[in-house]
Amino acid sequence: MSEENFVISQTKLFVGGLNWKMRGRELNESFSQFGEVIFARVKLGEDGRSKGFGFVEFKNAEDAAKAKEAMDEQELMWRTVKVDFAKEDPERLKAREEAAAAAAAAATEENTEEKTEE
Repeated sequence: MSEENFVISQTKLFVGGLNWKMRGRELNESFSQFGEVIFARVKLGEDGRSKGFGFVEFKNAEDAAKAKEAMDEQELMWRTVKVDFAKEDPERLKAREEAAAAAAAAATEENTEEKTEE
C-alpha cells in the first residue's frame, strides 16, 4: 500500500525510539497523564523483545494532541522518543470501527434483555 493511501489518525499516536525494556504498561502510565488511554502497546518481535516502537490510542483527539505536543522529543526511560500521529490503513480502520460498533450493539442488546427479564 502506498503512503498516500493511509489516513492520519486523530486519536492514535506512534511512539518511536522506545527503550528495549519498555512495555505497554509503562507506556500507558507515561501517557495517561494527558487523558484517557484506550490502549498502549509496544510492538514486540517474535523473540519477545521490543522493536523499539509502540502505539498509544486516546479516547479523544484533544488528549492525543496534548500528549503529542508534550512528549515528542522528550526522554522516556533514558531514551529520547519521537511521537507523531499514527498512519492507519483505511481498510483496517474501517474493520476496527465496525467491530467496535458490533460490540456496542451487542452490549446494548444484552442490557435490553436483562431489563426485560426483570
